[in-house]
Amino acid sequence: MKTLGAILAIVLGLVGLSSVFTVQQTQQALVLQFGEVVSVEKDPGLYFKMPWQNVVTLDKRLQVMDMDPEQVIVAGNRRLVVDAVVRYRIVDPLKYYQRVQNVDGLNARLSSIAESSLRGAIGDATIEEVITQNRAQLMQSTAEETSQRASDLGIRVEDIRIIRADLPEENSDQVVKRMIAERQRESSEERANGQKIKEQIQANADRDRTIILAEAQKKSEILRGEGEAERNRIFAEAFSRDPAFFEFYRSMQAYRKSLNSADTTMVLSPDSEFFRYFSNRAGKK
Repeated sequence: MKTLGAILAIVLGLVGLSSVFTVQQTQQALVLQFGEVVSVEKDPGLYFKMPWQNVVTLDKRLQVMDMDPEQVIVAGNRRLVVDAVVRYRIVDPLKYYQRVQNVDGLNARLSSIAESSLRGAIGDATIEEVITQNRAQLMQSTAEETSQRASDLGIRVEDIRIIRADLPEENSDQVVKRMIAERQRESSEERANGQKIKEQIQANADRDRTIILAEAQKKSEILRGEGEAERNRIFAEAFSRDPAFFEFYRSMQAYRKSLNSADTTMVLSPDSEFFRYFSNRAGKK
C-alpha cells in the first residue's frame, strides 16, 4: 500500500507540474490543444493548463530581420544595391501563429512585403536622395506601407533602415573613374583660379610697393632739402655772429675729412693756404 501511495503521489506531482506554466515579462504565450489555440496569455504570471495541452511562447520585444541585398532601379534608370533591416513586434500572437507559426515563416513573407514596399518608395527617387537627402523620409514611408501590408501577419513594423546602398559592382569602376576625372578637373580649375589670384595679388603688391617707394623717396628728398636748408641757415647765422671762429671750424672739419685715412698722402707747400692754422692759430700768414 505504501508503494502504491508513493507512486500515486509521484504521478499526481508530475501531473501538477505539467499543468503549470510561467509567462515571463518579455513573453506572451499560446496554449495549444491538439494543434488548436485554446487561449492566449499576454500578461506575465503563473498559469494553469491541462496536462495534454502544450504552450508556445513568443517574444514581445523588438525583433530584427536582415533583408538580403537587392538591386533596385531608381530615377534615371540607375541601379542601386540596397541592404536593409526591418524591426518589428508581434502584437497579435494568435494571428501570428495562424499565419506564419514561426520566425522562418514570418521572414519569408515579411521580406517579400518589405522588398516590394522598398522598391515602390525609392523607385522615383534619385541616388542622392536615397543616400543622403530624403533617406529618412523614404524609410518612414516604406515602414508605414510595410506595416500596413504586414498587419495580417500579427506584427507591427516599427522601422526599416538602409544599412548599405551601393552601386552594382559592374558599375563601380566606371563611377570611380568618372569621380576621379571630375575631381581632377575641379582641382585643375582650383589651381588655375589660385594662380590667377596669386598673380593679381602679386601685381597689386608690386604696384603698392612702387607707390610706397616713390612716396618715401619724395618725402626723403623733401626732408633732405629741408635739412640742408636748415643747415645752411645755421651756418649763415654762425658766420654772421663770428666769421673768424666759423672759418676756424670749417678748416678743422676740412682737416678731419682729408686726413681721416691712415694712408693719406698729400703734397702741399708748407706755406699753403690750406695749412694756415698750423702756423698761426688766428689763421694769418
